[in-house]
Amino acid sequence: MGAQKSIHAGKAKIDVNVDLTHKLCASLMLTPFRSTSSPLSLIIGSLYIKHPNLFGGSEKLDVSWDKGLYDSNVLVAYRRPRPEWLAQQSFVIQHSISPEIGVHGVPMDNFSRTGSGGVNLSRLSAGVDLNEPASSKWSSTTSIKFEHIHPLNDDGRSISRDLDGFPVTCSGSLHDSMVVIRQESRFAKANDCSFSRFSLQIEQGIPVLIEVANLQSV
Repeated sequence: MGAQKSIHAGKAKIDVNVDLTHKLCASLMLTPFRSTSSPLSLIIGSLYIKHPNLFGGSEKLDVSWDKGLYDSNVLVAYRRPRPEWLAQQSFVIQHSISPEIGVHGVPMDNFSRTGSGGVNLSRLSAGVDLNEPASSKWSSTTSIKFEHIHPLNDDGRSISRDLDGFPVTCSGSLHDSMVVIRQESRFAKANDCSFSRFSLQIEQGIPVLIEVANLQSV
């Protein structure tokens, strides 16, 4: 039970998708996964906005919003055209909230209604993607972004330590920040009889200590 609609406004296109099935099923469950007073919290849906010529110079704008029962993701990407022999640039801002099953221990606040033990990650990132000019078989993408992450409970409160008093963040504070560099190279070869594909990804995160940086600037 849901609704889907596509709207064209000039050159822009808007896609809206709302699904009420999960709200109906969740209301029939004896023990809800998450207690909340918001009537929209159990509705999943998505919204996509695309514009192929934002400022009249073939600039592309993509905005997407996806919401699940326990996660959400907002992505804004702006692509500016460049000559074919130069790397194509995409400026990306993204914010997501999702359950994190990899966090060690049980948080100090006793919430364990979700499969992740009530631990969710709020992740905000901003950066640029560089797509190198593709050859006949090889292509590569380099991503440089700043990430700010902090764990939350199901009620939206920040978490810093687990039941044993150990920090759930690398810095020991309520959040972690880092600069993430990601390199991906892809090789693809196809003919009438076969198809070969190879992909190599390398990712490195460099922690950013905001408190130390502030002390040094004083």
